[in-house]
Amino acid sequence: QVQLVESGGGLVQAGGSLRLSCTASGSIFSINDMGWYRQAPGKQRELVAVISKGGNTNYTDSVKGRFIISRDPAKSRVWLQMNSLKPEDTAIYYCNAEDLLNWEYWGQGTQVTVSS
Repeated sequence: QVQLVESGGGLVQAGGSLRLSCTASGSIFSINDMGWYRQAPGKQRELVAVISKGGNTNYTDSVKGRFIISRDPAKSRVWLQMNSLKPEDTAIYYCNAEDLLNWEYWGQGTQVTVSS
């Protein structure tokens, strides 16, 4: 089992920045990919960014060039640096981890609100 705890959400004006953090505990040796998803009101949860254990990254098109995902494998932490935030980035952001058996784990979510 893996437990994920996020922090760093909040309210920011358009054009501002926020940094989300996620710390994993439990069977961290089994974690492979880690990433961030988000869910806006009335919309489906979508992938924002993902990073493999080897450091390969992938971003959804709408955040490319603005968001940066990074990871510290030794401590099983992942961060999401969000720059040039837009109102459409407003959502609950969830940390996600996938283990070697392809089991998925989720954090409780952290609210990000971008005002115009």
